[in-house]
Amino acid sequence: MNNATELHDNAQLALDTIQLKPTRGIPSFIFHVLKHGYIERLAGVGEGEYKKDPVRVYRQLQQNVGTCLMDQWIPDNPLSMTDQGYGDDAAHGATTGAEQVVCDGMVIDSPEAAVEHLERFEFPRLQAAIRDFDETARVQAILAGEAEVQRVIGPTMLKTGYGFAAFPAFFYGRYGYVNYFSAYGLYPEVIERHFALQADYWVLNNRAAARAYREGGLPPVYRLDHDMTDSRGPLVDIRSLERIWFPHFARAIEPLVKQGVTLVWHSDGNVMPMVPGLLAAGVGGFQGFQHECSMDFPKLSAMTTRDGQDLVMFAGLSSTDGLLRLGTSQQIRDRLKWLVASGPRTGLFLSAMGIYPDMPWENVRTYVEGIQYYRKHGRETKCRPAH
Repeated sequence: MNNATELHDNAQLALDTIQLKPTRGIPSFIFHVLKHGYIERLAGVGEGEYKKDPVRVYRQLQQNVGTCLMDQWIPDNPLSMTDQGYGDDAAHGATTGAEQVVCDGMVIDSPEAAVEHLERFEFPRLQAAIRDFDETARVQAILAGEAEVQRVIGPTMLKTGYGFAAFPAFFYGRYGYVNYFSAYGLYPEVIERHFALQADYWVLNNRAAARAYREGGLPPVYRLDHDMTDSRGPLVDIRSLERIWFPHFARAIEPLVKQGVTLVWHSDGNVMPMVPGLLAAGVGGFQGFQHECSMDFPKLSAMTTRDGQDLVMFAGLSSTDGLLRLGTSQQIRDRLKWLVASGPRTGLFLSAMGIYPDMPWENVRTYVEGIQYYRKHGRETKCRPAH
C-alpha cells in the first residue's frame, strides 16, 4: 500500500526516519491548528472556506506547511472550537462537568457503583467481544481504513497507525475521576480483572493489527494514546501500575512488538516515572512532551529500546507552557533549536499538535517557518533559521 517508490519526498523522509535511516532533513508530524482564521491563512484560502469544506482546507493546510506524516486524520476537529474557545454547547461528560454520570441506566455516584457496573456490564461485554472476535474481518477493516485515509490525504504525507490497536485503559472517562480512582484504590482485584479482560481482547485485536502491518505493508509505527499522567506523574502510584497494569499492558502490545512495529507513547504530563516500564514492555518512542511537567527531553532522547535501538521521538513546543502564547519569536526559534540539538540523531520528528486561538499569529508563523527550515536543512550548522 505504501510502496517506497510511490512516495513523495516528504512522505519518504517520514518513512526513512521511522526506519532510523540517516536523513538530511527532519520530517514534520501533523500541524493541528484550531483557529479557523489561521487554518485558512496557512491553507491559502479565503475567509469562511474552512467551515464550507473542512476536509479540503485542512488537507491544504498540511500540504502547505509541509507535513510529512499524518497518523490522526481529524479535519473536522477544529469545528468544535471558536475564537473564544470551546462553546457553551460542548458535551459534558464524566470528566467534563456532567451533573450525573449514568452508564447502562446505572447512576455512577460511588466507587461501589463503578465496580458494580464493571461486573454487571463491562466484564460480560468484553467476554462476548473475545468470544465473537473475527481476526480476518478485523484485518480487512484496518487495511480498508488506512487505505482510505491515505487516499484522502494524498501522496505528500505518509499515513501511519492510530486508533486501531490499544491496551488496557483506565475507565475514568466512563465513571469520572473520583469514582474510578476510588475504586482503583479500594478494589484493586476488580480493577486488575478489568485490565486482564481488556488485555485478553486487545491481544486478539493486536494480532489482527500485526497481520495488517505484515500483509498490507503498512509503515511500521503506531501511536499509543491514553492519558495516564498529570503534571506530577502517574495518576496512581507507580508501584500499583507495576503490579496490576504493566504485565497486562506488555501482554496486549506484544503482537505488534514482535511484528517490528515501533510503538510511540503519547506523553501528556510527567511520564518519566513510567518510562522504564514502558521501554521494558516494548515501547519504542514518545510523542507530546509537556516540558514544563518535568519531562527530561534530552535524557529521554538518549535512551534506547529494549533491543538497543534509538527511540523515535515526535517533539514540539508544548501547547501549555505559555511560550507560544506569550513568548517572542526568538524564544520560539531558540526552543526549536534546543529540541533539534537535544533530540536523537535519527528518529526525530517536529510537530505541533495544538495551535489554539489565543496564540499570536506571529508566533504561529515563526513556528511554521522553523519546522519548514529544519525539514529542509536538518542539523546543518552553516545555516540558521531566518529572523
